[in-house]
Amino acid sequence: MSSISTNSDTLPPGPSIKPKLSRDDILMRGSMMVIVLYLIVTLALPLYTMLSKSFSTYRVELSQYEFQVSDEAGVYDGSILSGDALNQQTEVFADTDLVTGSDGRLPVTGLFPEFSFRSPVMYQIRNTSDTGRFLVGSTLQDDTDWIELDSNTFRRVQLRPVQSRGLDNFVNYFSTPALFNSIKNSLWISVVSTIVTVTLAFWFAYALNRSCMRFKGVFRLIAMAPILVPSLLPGIALVYLFGNQGMIKELLFGASIYGPIGIVIGSVFFTFPHAFLIISTALAISDARLYEAAASLRSTPWRTFWTVTVPGARYGLISASFVVFNLVITDFGLPKVIGGQFNVLAVDIYKQVIGQQNFEMGAVVSVVLVIPAILAFAIDRMVQSKQVALLSARSVPYQATPNPKADRLFLIYCSLIGLFIVGLLVVCQFAALIKFWPYDLSLSLRNYQFDKMDGGGWGSYFNSIRLALLTAVIGTTVVFFGAYLVEKSQGFRTGRSIFQMFAMLPMAIPGMVLGLSYIFFFNNPSNPLNGIYGTMAILVICTVTHFYTVSHLTAVTALKQMDREFESVSASLKQPTMKLFARVTVPVCLPAVLDISIYLFVNAMTTVSAVVFLYSPKTTLASIAVLNMDDAGDIAPAAAMGMMIFYTNAAARIIHLIASKGILKRTQAWRSR
Repeated sequence: MSSISTNSDTLPPGPSIKPKLSRDDILMRGSMMVIVLYLIVTLALPLYTMLSKSFSTYRVELSQYEFQVSDEAGVYDGSILSGDALNQQTEVFADTDLVTGSDGRLPVTGLFPEFSFRSPVMYQIRNTSDTGRFLVGSTLQDDTDWIELDSNTFRRVQLRPVQSRGLDNFVNYFSTPALFNSIKNSLWISVVSTIVTVTLAFWFAYALNRSCMRFKGVFRLIAMAPILVPSLLPGIALVYLFGNQGMIKELLFGASIYGPIGIVIGSVFFTFPHAFLIISTALAISDARLYEAAASLRSTPWRTFWTVTVPGARYGLISASFVVFNLVITDFGLPKVIGGQFNVLAVDIYKQVIGQQNFEMGAVVSVVLVIPAILAFAIDRMVQSKQVALLSARSVPYQATPNPKADRLFLIYCSLIGLFIVGLLVVCQFAALIKFWPYDLSLSLRNYQFDKMDGGGWGSYFNSIRLALLTAVIGTTVVFFGAYLVEKSQGFRTGRSIFQMFAMLPMAIPGMVLGLSYIFFFNNPSNPLNGIYGTMAILVICTVTHFYTVSHLTAVTALKQMDREFESVSASLKQPTMKLFARVTVPVCLPAVLDISIYLFVNAMTTVSAVVFLYSPKTTLASIAVLNMDDAGDIAPAAAMGMMIFYTNAAARIIHLIASKGILKRTQAWRSR
């Protein structure tokens, strides 16, 4: 009997069998695609529309129009005059006058130097091609028929531009010295602010993490205070301190606070907590054995600092630098309040869109602003990807040893930083209470009568609270559920990678750019979502999208701490994924959920740049009211509204801490076992 070989090597390879997708897998992948679709509609498509708008050029083509003029008896001599020929004779319009925006209009009477609207002369005008357009009053004429008009009606004729695509807008931008100079100004301000902020934040964080100085908790609270106010507020405080009628303007020795000096000081104020948090986290993780080795080698404290401390914190320093750079170069509120004639990119967007209604040039400036923002973000992510663990299982946590002299120096240093932060807030509160600076310094609550000021009144304040609450609830739900889907889904690597890409993109997009993109995309009558434009819904969507990335990273970090065994056990017990999510994942990650909600709430209260183009008379916000009141010269009421935002955010933080303590005590008892 012949033996049959059972060696697997002799068997032909079988077809690969893909595991059958379960109902939970289909549900999770479908939900992931829904959130990706949300990010495409609220981020990718608006940005594409804005980019497309930047390449749209508009020009009045005089060759597309012909005219006939009668004598005073109304008789035409038969001669037909083209628009080009008329302009060559009169030399009224230069070539640059013919380049305009999408809504540009060219008055046709300029081509007739002797025109008088009282004249009995009659005029005939027509388009010479199907692309020609002109307005008679509010009536658009787009055919090629002759239209006869009397002089009084003819003066209301305006020629409309023809759209084409190309780089003309960018050529015009870079050839305009005033606009191109904004790039240099923005980069210079951002670099200087970054160097100053990171340096100050490093030594502040070093004092709190590597010394035994007193009042560390107080200084941590003070360092975080600027997060609770809009970026416009330090600008208002600096005006009261160093402005033309400032309290201590002599300290500037004749220099003006309106310009780069004011922008840098204000930028240091509102970016300080961001740099402090990142650097403090980097300094909190250190191995005491490295310092023991340095001491045994008789290294001096200064050499130990440069060979151990700084290299250990280098990734934190690099990350803090790019975060601060991004915040400064994309900020709009502060340079708008105190920038004076010192133009920066973010303010240029506002001036082009609001001041000149030149949306195409606003789109061009937005594209220019996005480039350094994306580069800074990309370099930061690349650096972080190379970061390695500084602590191992054998590491010994570093414990600071008392040094009376150094501790006193650090206490003095932190006190000066704290005085700077608290001082600006106190000045704003003082400005909000005085009757009329600097002539009547008596205290009053008159500046809080917002209904008597420009800016939307108390309704703006309550609209901001409504926006913040909706953003916190809706944003936390969408962000955390999306992070759960991308982190806990099985397989589907392509879909998860696409999701991660879209989730990281909002951090690189400045608020001004996102807001302008929403105008182009949602304010289009052919867009089925046009109905939400000008409503609270679009403000919520824009705010959630703008602050999506940090919230997503927070949620992913919390979810990574949960072992995938939870999903395996749930599957073995045949429990639905959503039941596991609701009963296990959310309670375990509740601290992160609460952190995301307060982060979104605070940022929704303070945001200016992302919503400055999107609000309507019914949806004005407190942060926008600060801007509008400052523009109207109501600086004290603007300070009062800014302080209301600060107190609201502070109260929300306190409520968050109290609620967190109570909720976490009930849901996180397992952590203390």
